[in-house]
Amino acid sequence: MIAALLLALQLVSAPWPDTLSPAARAGLAADAARPPAGPSMAARRDRAEQIQRDIGARQLTRYGVTMADRTIAGVPVRLFTPRGGARRSAILLNLHGGGFVVDSGSITENVPIAALTGHVVVAVRYRLAPEHPFPAALDDAAAVYRALRGEAPGRRIALYGTSAGAILAAELVARLRAEHVAPPVALGFFSGTGDLTAGGDSAALFLNAGAMRAVATLYAGAHDPADPALSPARGTLDGWPPTLCVSSTRDFLLSATADVCRRLDAAGTDARLIVHDGLPHAFWSYIEAPESDAAFATMARFLRRHLETIP
Repeated sequence: MIAALLLALQLVSAPWPDTLSPAARAGLAADAARPPAGPSMAARRDRAEQIQRDIGARQLTRYGVTMADRTIAGVPVRLFTPRGGARRSAILLNLHGGGFVVDSGSITENVPIAALTGHVVVAVRYRLAPEHPFPAALDDAAAVYRALRGEAPGRRIALYGTSAGAILAAELVARLRAEHVAPPVALGFFSGTGDLTAGGDSAALFLNAGAMRAVATLYAGAHDPADPALSPARGTLDGWPPTLCVSSTRDFLLSATADVCRRLDAAGTDARLIVHDGLPHAFWSYIEAPESDAAFATMARFLRRHLETIP
């Protein structure tokens, strides 16, 4: 199953458009030139962690952010504190990407956000599939959220995630609503899906056949991927927090991201979609370029606005 999943996740390639910045083109070329990981899941995780460390080290220096590994509610986390300290009235909670099987964003998704918002970011290093299928990752995210809420009941919390992290973030909002726990003040839904049973047109264009189904099966384990607990878009979306959806035109989850945004809008939620041209899935988490800077700036403006605006 793991070998089949890794094969299915190979992107369908096409030349990058000339409209991309030189830095973006160089970053994409550098990413493609990285030595491939070995066939084992351990090797892929080691490679993902090395990429996080390599790019993250440059981000930490550039933005003057401090990173520390901690544990909250028994769950390993990474804390990011902006230069000069952080505002104490609010906090950001991140759920990283990586297809539920590796950590491909717990540093690179968060350093710019901490710096640009001026708020502490807590990145949940949740348990990974296939060793820990659903609901392990969601349980970890919920435990950290509840702990942050419990230690400061009046604190404003904004939640965001990329790719698998966006899916988990939506699942966490659905769980909190079902359990009558105060939801986050805002949701950053960055290149995700709300329905693990449907990939949409962009998945058909940019992924090999069966890739979405393989990921869903690996993550869901014995659970039905159509269950709204795993696929929140198949349930009610009434009363969700304001949501920013971000994707790109070469993103295999563009269709799914847009579908979530449309469904949230239909349910009366303040939801908007930002699409970057000519770039691949979750490019901001591994490409150092002006386009990534622009994506992070958009995310940070949205998150900070909702953290600091008292209704």
